[in-house]
Amino acid sequence: MSMFSIGLSGLNAAQNALNTTSNNISNVYTPSYNRELTQLGEGRVGGGVRVNDIERQFNTYVANQLNNAKTQSSALETYYSQVSQIDNLLADRDAGLSPLMQTFFSSLEDLASSPSDPAARQGVLGTANTLSAQFRSFDGYLQDMQSNINGQIRDEVVQINNSIEQVATLNREISLARARTGEAPNGLLNQRDFLVSELNERLDIKLNVQDGKTYNISLPNGQPLVTGASSFKLEAIQSDYDPQRLVVGYRDSSNNVAQLDESTVKGGALGGLMLFRSETLDKTQNQIGQLAVSLSIAFNEQHKQGMDLDGLQGEDFFRVNPLQVTYQTEGAPAVEMNYVADNIDQLRPTDYTIRFEGGEPSVTRRDSSEKVDIGSGWDAANNTLVFGGISMVFGSTPQNGDRFEIQPLRRAASGIDVDINDLDKIAAGQPLNPEDDPADWIAAGAGDNRNALALQELQSRSIVGGNASVSGAYGVIVSDVGNRTNITQVNLDARQGLTDQLRAVQQSESGVSLDEEAANLIRYQQFYQANARVIDTAGTIMDTILNLRN
Repeated sequence: MSMFSIGLSGLNAAQNALNTTSNNISNVYTPSYNRELTQLGEGRVGGGVRVNDIERQFNTYVANQLNNAKTQSSALETYYSQVSQIDNLLADRDAGLSPLMQTFFSSLEDLASSPSDPAARQGVLGTANTLSAQFRSFDGYLQDMQSNINGQIRDEVVQINNSIEQVATLNREISLARARTGEAPNGLLNQRDFLVSELNERLDIKLNVQDGKTYNISLPNGQPLVTGASSFKLEAIQSDYDPQRLVVGYRDSSNNVAQLDESTVKGGALGGLMLFRSETLDKTQNQIGQLAVSLSIAFNEQHKQGMDLDGLQGEDFFRVNPLQVTYQTEGAPAVEMNYVADNIDQLRPTDYTIRFEGGEPSVTRRDSSEKVDIGSGWDAANNTLVFGGISMVFGSTPQNGDRFEIQPLRRAASGIDVDINDLDKIAAGQPLNPEDDPADWIAAGAGDNRNALALQELQSRSIVGGNASVSGAYGVIVSDVGNRTNITQVNLDARQGLTDQLRAVQQSESGVSLDEEAANLIRYQQFYQANARVIDTAGTIMDTILNLRN
């Protein structure tokens, strides 16, 4: 190879190196970009230099670690942003339920001091209305969160579908580029890896690189999302056990949509939303409902044992909404549900699934999947099922395979209200004794306060779940949510620290350093100039040789 050819090969190598450096600098702020290096090698015959490759600085091992960390960080971040809202709501000293319950029972203490005083009676009705309104407000806030999560799930599914479709498209384009040139364009590879990174922030996925080239992506349970140039969509669909709840469905190659179990969707923003909903939001709504119902029914039962200023037996003080089945199989009988006042301490903050097989019902808690021992609660003769503080009366005999989904407490707080408007109807007088002559109840007079004292004493009785007072039960709710918030924040901080470390490692390999690239510009410029000098020298030598003939 001549000196001229050697210099020309050097110019070509220097030009490629300068182009690569310029491309690095221009993409320093491009999120998907991975730094490139011009790989040079010795010329095959007679010397010189050749460009072996424009190599993309991408470490698959580090990228996989970072993507896994992003999945967990994104899930925790999403969970924390949601749970902290409930924590702030419950722990608010001014807007929380605790001070309102305390004020309500304090008004009963005032009533016991002056049972016939209109001001004391008005105080009871006023604080009761404020308390019930706050129960409804809490339920409304939590229900709004349920609706917002539905919307966020829908948005996340749309973004996931867009990304997996783009990955499938890039698989095809990269394959075609390899077939044409033998090399895959670095820009397409960068776009595909960036999409995979974004997918991991939305959902936990499994990546399998086929033959070191094609990206195949699947859910943790193995269901494919991307196979070569084909993609399979997720869909936000109505839950088959709760019409107000959106879950994730999977559309297969036959165009059938199957509901995914909520535990299947893990990691990322989507997994964080669904875990928060099932682990914290559902439970908190049920706990608030349990507190509202337990207080209302216990208060009603005691109130009905007293007498009002007209000498009449007390009526229900609070109004509680009737229960409804949220889902039942087609053709199953109609159901009437009610709370059982005598067993109100058996209410648990959970939803239930009831199935009939062999003429017998089985009851399963949805929060823990535990079977509920119904004992003698099934009365086949009257088609009545009693368990967990509720009764279900079926319009006809349930058949094998019939299934019912119920949420005894989920929206219970939304219907709590005061059922008395007349101050005289507050039954502050002595508790009724069936053995007494009703005439004696009237004779007790307006100054009797014994039922007011009994109502006030409910504050310290274990009327919630049979083991907690209303204040104690609310304290458990606040503590439970507070602990989840703190644990999530600690885990998020730790996971975010790991994510930041891995991102720094990735940037050290794949990121563009302007200082380094500026130095490379000078280096390759000198490289170019030196090779240009070689060509110039070759030309001078050639001219000298030609001039020798003269």
